[in-house]
Amino acid sequence: MLGLLVTLLSAASCALAATRTSPPSGAVVVRQSGTQSGEFSTVSAAVASLSGTSSRSIFIYPGSYKEQVLIEYKGPLTIYGYTNDTTSYKNNQVTITNNLNAQDNGGNDPCATVRAHSASFNMYNINVANTYGQGKQATALATKAGKQGYYGCKFTGYQDTLLADGGDSATQYYSNCYIQGAVDYVYGSASAWFGEECTFDSIGGGAITANSRDSTASTSYYVIDSSTITSTSSTSLTSKVYLGRPWRQYARVVFQRSKLPALINPAGWTTLANPANPIFMEFNNTGDGSSTASRVNETKQTALIDHGTVLGSDYSTWVDTSY
Repeated sequence: MLGLLVTLLSAASCALAATRTSPPSGAVVVRQSGTQSGEFSTVSAAVASLSGTSSRSIFIYPGSYKEQVLIEYKGPLTIYGYTNDTTSYKNNQVTITNNLNAQDNGGNDPCATVRAHSASFNMYNINVANTYGQGKQATALATKAGKQGYYGCKFTGYQDTLLADGGDSATQYYSNCYIQGAVDYVYGSASAWFGEECTFDSIGGGAITANSRDSTASTSYYVIDSSTITSTSSTSLTSKVYLGRPWRQYARVVFQRSKLPALINPAGWTTLANPANPIFMEFNNTGDGSSTASRVNETKQTALIDHGTVLGSDYSTWVDTSY
């Protein structure tokens, strides 16, 4: 028990540190070159080495790791990336990358570069990329469980970059993350909170979200709070980007307190599922694309949605509020 407590305290201090350039006590270590005794040269091998249900951590030294990683560990797990600035994705030095597409590799989750199927899973300062490009669905990160947290991470792709999924029991928190794509690049059904200065980078025309809530009884939600929509595309996307479209009939998505530029189409929302009865809401947003005067399929929102509504009343017990 004392050893477990030391491990947990070490992991907590590692998360809070301004820099993270060495592993916390007890961590499994991944080092791409110059691997030392007891270390692993791939992330997937490090994950596969874990057994049992005790709280564990993995620390990854700088590098671009071309592989597919499946995370099914039965206990709490945290993966840390080497960085000189834990507060942001901008100085991340670890990338996990692959280039599989959904049509040729079994579907949206099976093609993902990182497949996070474990509850109580956290990831800090890791870049996850799917470099397949245009033409087919190609997921970078697929999440399928609850009480997951992503902090200072970067997810890049083109179509279907981030599968935030798992249904009503899947609660997920994204803080200070960067998410890039063009078509439906945040999709699935989960209770997911994107906030504390997340950046959504649209690099092509299309919908940012494609939520798949499939019944009125479902508790799943996407809430984008205090975030920024932008574009690093060299082509003008003015009015070519939509906030979302319903992948399933009862999609539910909220944008609040966020910066919406002129690339957002005045209609705001577009169609996919037919019939569709989505709940699309906006509140206290700013920017040239934030006017709701011409919005379609929008439900009036009169107050901020809070963390507890989306993540459950116990969210403070598993969310890293230091971010």
